[in-house]
Amino acid sequence: MRIRSLRTAVFAAALVAATAAATVLVAPAASAATASFNRTTSWSTGYEARFTVTNDTSTAITSWNVQFDLPAGSTMGTYWDALVSTSGQHVTATNRSWNGSLAPGASTSFGFIVTGTGDPTNCTVNGQSCTGGPGNQVPGVPGNPRATTTTTSSISLAWDASAGTVTGYRVYEGTAVKATVTGTSATISGLATCSAHSYTVTAYNEHGESAKSAVVPASTGGCEPPTGGMAAAPYLYPGWGNPPAPATVMNATGIRWFTIAFILSNGGCAPGWDGNAPLTGGVHANTINAIRAAGGDIIPSIGGWSGNKLGPNCSTPQALAAAYQQVIDAFDLKAIDVDIENTDEFENTVVQDRILNALKIVKQNNPGIKTIITMPTTTTGPNYYGTRLINQAAALQANIDVFTIMPFDFGGGTNMYQSTVNASEGLKNALKTAFGWTDATAYSRMGISGMNGLSDQRELTTPATWTQIRDWAEARGLARFTYWAVNRDRPCPDGGVVSHCSGIAQNDWEFTSITAQFG
Repeated sequence: MRIRSLRTAVFAAALVAATAAATVLVAPAASAATASFNRTTSWSTGYEARFTVTNDTSTAITSWNVQFDLPAGSTMGTYWDALVSTSGQHVTATNRSWNGSLAPGASTSFGFIVTGTGDPTNCTVNGQSCTGGPGNQVPGVPGNPRATTTTTSSISLAWDASAGTVTGYRVYEGTAVKATVTGTSATISGLATCSAHSYTVTAYNEHGESAKSAVVPASTGGCEPPTGGMAAAPYLYPGWGNPPAPATVMNATGIRWFTIAFILSNGGCAPGWDGNAPLTGGVHANTINAIRAAGGDIIPSIGGWSGNKLGPNCSTPQALAAAYQQVIDAFDLKAIDVDIENTDEFENTVVQDRILNALKIVKQNNPGIKTIITMPTTTTGPNYYGTRLINQAAALQANIDVFTIMPFDFGGGTNMYQSTVNASEGLKNALKTAFGWTDATAYSRMGISGMNGLSDQRELTTPATWTQIRDWAEARGLARFTYWAVNRDRPCPDGGVVSHCSGIAQNDWEFTSITAQFG
């Protein structure tokens, strides 16, 4: 999905080190608060983490700042949901405009990525200890909690050891303790078949118990797979733009499938989430578990606009197919979406052919899987590189199931319904020419992937326009109808092009509700 301004400005912007103390902007201390740290994902050279700021007082606070030090050898990387500056090893994070005010008992969080393995030290929030005062000797929060294996009657969990002195760990489901162990793993047995569960983990010693870890959603096996709905699978990006709980959106809208962004190169030809996290464990895998626990399923998006892609990093179609197969096997997938849009893939003919041949191999080795290609478009249909991709797919007999266009970022188009229809008709004609298909067959192998609210170029798609586009697509039997992104499916009139809302007036999850009715 094309998110030049969104990911560049919000998620993937590198931290700029402060050059003098005068340049470090620190919000004034407003009132007492606490800030708890936990790792959400860890890998050999770094980790993704989150601080949760909680107002533990009886009065509201209007701003917060969290400050901490990273040990030598560990450095800050990307961040989100806070304004962050660094001075040497010292880090200062202040609230953004939408998350500074906290009612009594309320909390918010911000996330970041660290290169290195050291945890923050000397943490303060609004000038006071993050733990609420000096002398607190309870263990740190267990990091990276995850479901490792499941059966029809049990769920096995694991987590990273807590900082400090630890006597043991407790596994909770809600407020009930389900296991007490001294190590960093536990198995919960005696569960019902196809039952959904959510666990947290704490560490304890003689001084008390840590805060609870991040929630680990998981479900036992034996479920019937979800039927229908794969055609309507809006994009959800874990760890970006204040991502919503999947079950919340599913219960509110009836949506059952999501396209999860993004699989990139985790070094060479190895796949990983966002190119810096392993396939299993962490926020992406937890999100997938939560969707499946709620009766849904997912399609991974491989590629996107930003980041280091697998296509250029895998030297042969066979190697690229093997990387795709790792993703398929990790999540027992029914479909994969290869989002080919940046110049390193879309405008590189060698890489185009490598991707098509790799998908041909995937199709041969996984006969039941659906392969989807998502690509940019002009207002009249695919450009030269898009048309070439389609023609090569026919020539190579790649057996692609769905060709999806992204009808936005046209350069400021005013009528998004008509521009989308015109672009789709151009795609249909290109497919007919390449494959010799009828109109009906071409439509049945097409998809639309729009952008809700304001696009990167401030093109406006309202809920009414999206409904109109859906009805056009449904009447012609299109195979895929999706949009970027559920993270933005919330109102913020005149909010601009941002990661956590659409920039326009709308109801919560309105675009998802419209999408869920497709087909």
